[in-house]
Amino acid sequence: MKITEFFPFLSWLRLITGESFKADFIAGLTGAVIVLPQGVAFAMIAGLPPEYGLYTAMVTPIIAALFGSSFHLVSGPTTAISIVVFSAISHHAEPGTAEFISLTLTLTFLAGVYQLAFGLARLGSLVNFVSHTVVIGFTAGAAILIGTSQMKHIFGIAVPKGESFLNTWADIYNGIGQTNFYLMIIAVATMVAALLVKKLNPKLPNLLVGMVVGSVIALVLKEYTDSIALVGEIPAHLPPFSSPEFSLETIRMLAPEAFAVALLGLIEAVSISRAVATKSHQRINANQEFIGQGMSNMVGSFFSSYAGSGSFTRSGINYDAGAKTPLSAILAAIMLMFIVLLIAPLTAYLPIAAMGGIILLVAYNLIDFHHITQILTLSKSETSILLTTFFATLFLELEFAIYLGVLLSLVLFLAKTSTPKIPTLSIDVSYNGAKRKFSSVHKKPLKQCPQLKIIRVDMSIYFGSINYINKVISNISEKEGIYNILIVASGINFIDLAGAEVLVTENNRLRKNNGGLYFVGMKSSVYEFAAKSCFVKKIGSDHFFDSKASAIHNIYARLDSSICKNCNARIFNECE
Repeated sequence: MKITEFFPFLSWLRLITGESFKADFIAGLTGAVIVLPQGVAFAMIAGLPPEYGLYTAMVTPIIAALFGSSFHLVSGPTTAISIVVFSAISHHAEPGTAEFISLTLTLTFLAGVYQLAFGLARLGSLVNFVSHTVVIGFTAGAAILIGTSQMKHIFGIAVPKGESFLNTWADIYNGIGQTNFYLMIIAVATMVAALLVKKLNPKLPNLLVGMVVGSVIALVLKEYTDSIALVGEIPAHLPPFSSPEFSLETIRMLAPEAFAVALLGLIEAVSISRAVATKSHQRINANQEFIGQGMSNMVGSFFSSYAGSGSFTRSGINYDAGAKTPLSAILAAIMLMFIVLLIAPLTAYLPIAAMGGIILLVAYNLIDFHHITQILTLSKSETSILLTTFFATLFLELEFAIYLGVLLSLVLFLAKTSTPKIPTLSIDVSYNGAKRKFSSVHKKPLKQCPQLKIIRVDMSIYFGSINYINKVISNISEKEGIYNILIVASGINFIDLAGAEVLVTENNRLRKNNGGLYFVGMKSSVYEFAAKSCFVKKIGSDHFFDSKASAIHNIYARLDSSICKNCNARIFNECE
């Protein structure tokens, strides 16, 4: 094994030059400024003190960059993961308390263990079977939940902790007469300022500018009211050492929630890294990405960091800013450390209402309106996944919503693969000589041999599809009275044991009527498995052919010559 498989950062360290370092430094500085307000906002969504979002943005990106595979993915705190963390831990402890923080760190460590285990087991390809629509539906639902959670800070209406989505809006509706307009002015001014900056000068950190505007307005309004609550001063120091709780009872309690966090984190990270890779033309190793995410969460849990994943916003900006290597994510984390040491005391003047406005903008940006419109317009199956995940996120437990979306996408995937395309083929006699070829009878009206049915299976034969394939073969023999069936196997990628057993059974049934199953063009890897599993031996090696001409020639000799004499099809050369 290559040493780069254990230490993947060795493969990109040698790519660093003076020019690439400069590009990475600029991209890193941009990322550090952007993640500052996001880190504070995400920590508040997760129910943690604001500094924990910044700690996560300092530690997680470094480890993920060192052990991941993407050159542009920036890991750290994210909105979706934050709300799942809050949902998972708030059942067991009061948000913001020492117990809540301790359980969050344990959850983070366990999620990292799951992710690392998936990576080491080479299960990265499993992400391919989970529709990205699950993430779109979940994040849209999470965005609405996040926005709902901030209404009490924006309107100044008392809402009991732990209220459901519907109960929260009911409380806001009933208490609308108690709206605090000072807080509304701060929140609206913060959002307007951030939106204007984004429109007029997209290169400026609009969320940071919005926070500054909100803080200034709060200072002015402080002369007229004492109802403006502040975030409080963030400690001006680097991430302190921490110790997750590893009692058997705690691990047993948090293991299911940790699995949901791990699953969502992996889907997010791989989806984002692949999305950016389509622009950078880099090949992503999903297994290595799993390992990078797992290592970052495990190590982060010992440095006061909660669960993180890939950030679409920061990763996209990192690429657009000209980043060349993962060093940009590492430099962003290091520069964030210096920024926090310098300006942390200023957060004492940051009003919670302003943070509510910022979080509302972050939540709005989570909703992928473009893809949602596409899904609703073009695909019924994807629409069902989207709506199921979306409404489950709003009205059920968030962990269950993730599982439900993933399960539904897998069920629909299996449903598609369980009914493969099986076109009926015949020889197109309009092609002369060597150019005669098999064509689908559904595309062109072609004569067919009354004794030999030629079909092509365009998908693997496995336990999920064998019932459908068995039905097609049975219909040919029972309804059409044809007992010799040639399967063009060039589109079959594998045959499992269940599939092999059913094919052997069908061949034996056809043999009783002087027929059989025949295969042509089977891939070498499939044939090798078929030979090892005794599939070839049970059917007969004389039923397998390398070329179509050889298959037709050998099968023709087994047909009923009396029927051939009166046949008008005469599509084979042997018929003449």
